[in-house]
Amino acid sequence: MALSPQGTLSVETLDGSDPDPPEGSSFPEPEAERHTDTILLGSSEPSEPSSPASPGPSRELIAYEVKVNERNIEDICICCGSFQVHTQHPLFEGGMCAPCKALPLAKDKFLGRLFLYDDDGYQSYCSVCCSGDTLLICENPDCTRCYCFECVDTLVGPGTSGRVQAVSNWVCFLCLPFPRSGLLRRRKKWRGWLKAFCDGESENTLETYKTVPVWKREPVRVLSLFGDIRNELTSLGFLEPGSDPGRLKHLDDATDVVRRDVEGWGPFDLVYGSTPPVGHACDHPPVWYLLQFHRVLQYARPRPACQQPFFWMFVDNLVLTQEDRTVATRFLEADPVTIQDICGRTIQSVNAVHVWSNVPAVRSKHSALVSQEALSSLAQDRRRMKPPAQGPAKLVKNCFLPLREYFKCFSTGLTSSL
Repeated sequence: MALSPQGTLSVETLDGSDPDPPEGSSFPEPEAERHTDTILLGSSEPSEPSSPASPGPSRELIAYEVKVNERNIEDICICCGSFQVHTQHPLFEGGMCAPCKALPLAKDKFLGRLFLYDDDGYQSYCSVCCSGDTLLICENPDCTRCYCFECVDTLVGPGTSGRVQAVSNWVCFLCLPFPRSGLLRRRKKWRGWLKAFCDGESENTLETYKTVPVWKREPVRVLSLFGDIRNELTSLGFLEPGSDPGRLKHLDDATDVVRRDVEGWGPFDLVYGSTPPVGHACDHPPVWYLLQFHRVLQYARPRPACQQPFFWMFVDNLVLTQEDRTVATRFLEADPVTIQDICGRTIQSVNAVHVWSNVPAVRSKHSALVSQEALSSLAQDRRRMKPPAQGPAKLVKNCFLPLREYFKCFSTGLTSSL
């Protein structure tokens, strides 16, 4: 088995169905699935652990505490083994302590990593602990989740990660037709748990939408203002090459657009807008694009009682002033994040944009590499510099990857297209 460039182990699987069944149905028993070609590992009870060599909570003793001491796994942090539970894990039965929720050794929190994706189209961290160096990939075409060796061996059973590497077909613990694998038990209605966790732990006021089961996902309908993102969404599989032009409506000028126009073109699931790229002639000041985006966004929003997932993104190519960015934050009710393309360690090697969005986990992995002072200097000098190789749409392309949990994808070969 070869490791991906991100240190992720790729393990093949056959097509699998979404773990959340339609209303009125139930999970099949494990025995009912034995005739399939999918290999289900670690689905049995773990063997009873031996007595611990020393007292005190640790991850290696989770099985002992549950099986021998009969401690409820909800009272144990399944990420580290601590008994000081602060909240419940959103995907699997078990607790989470405050340090694991905050990830003190990392620059971001557990919540910030839940929807973070790598360039290969798979999630960047383990779905249990949101850490991990070497990860097992679920290759169900409709799943992008990963699991670290330690979580798999600790919670499913010792040696499980090795057995997964030895087989050619594997689906993850959120895709299996039955909910339990060793001590790792998928929560009932875990999508609702995930939404509640995100809404409760998020530092902003933007609502998180429930992820959508595979059989309910529809193709995304997009309104693209001032910048065409058709190529980017097609390369990610959200649009089919040569697909219905009505799936993406592109406008270079929104001056004469009224509510009746937007409602007639829609409904839309994603509204995208940006200031013009550096070096492009424009007939309006930069803040005009922000104000027009905000106006059209109000026309495109679903009615308040509607539960339809609705996403938006506005990208500034470092042309808005500080005052303009303050206006954007107030109007869009979200703080901006900086997405950077790092080609070196000097300011001339940086291409960056400011982004306001409600897409989960929109941010840059390289945000700590370049200071805001450096970005300000870059914005001032940009008109004298060679235009960046990547336009704004290409720079934020991977930020759309979390939408795979909400909308139909027509392509699974993300690695080759990224």
